Amino acid sequence: MHISEGVLSAPVLVAGAAVAVAGISVGLRRMDTDNIPKVAVLSSAFFVASLIHVPLGPASVHLILNGISGILLGWLSFPSIFIALTLQAILFQFGGITTLGVNTVVMALPAVICFYLFRVYVRRDNGFLFYASAFSCGALSVFLSCILVAAALISTEKSFMTVAKLIVVAHLPIMVIEGIMTLFCLLFLKKVRPELLEYVNGTNPQ
Repeated sequence: MHISEGVLSAPVLVAGAAVAVAGISVGLRRMDTDNIPKVAVLSSAFFVASLIHVPLGPASVHLILNGISGILLGWLSFPSIFIALTLQAILFQFGGITTLGVNTVVMALPAVICFYLFRVYVRRDNGFLFYASAFSCGALSVFLSCILVAAALISTEKSFMTVAKLIVVAHLPIMVIEGIMTLFCLLFLKKVRPELLEYVNGTNPQ
């Protein structure tokens, strides 16, 4: 879902950069030394997962893992994803430097949204709520990222409408896969390290 260089208009790039800076600033203010290892691990997981991608017009299809990142990191998803995207842009030319802000927002903002939507339910013992919320977190985060990519493309040029629709359709299988992966990851953590789900950003999510 990396948007390539030379695709977006200047106003979209500036708006994306502004939102990214704001999100990263909030994330850094909430980060403490205890969270650094968790941020590093999830940044690495995002980096590796999105290395395997299939080009699709001005963007690409790949695993994102922003749902699990959102649940475990909250606002810290912004600096975590930004670091991974920066390394990918520099080392492998995925996305680009000018689109770094937009790409960060596209993947980190849905993570934060899903954090607020599902953080309470994935910490409860109720089986149905846990399974439904964990799956929905993974699937919805990808869907929201697709919507943001589509909005960025259409805001640049109306002729991108077909490509925007194609990106959403192409990610439908990814939504299901991410939902299942998020469910199993959270299920595993709930059994072996439940404390990771109890506190995020140093505050009780309840």
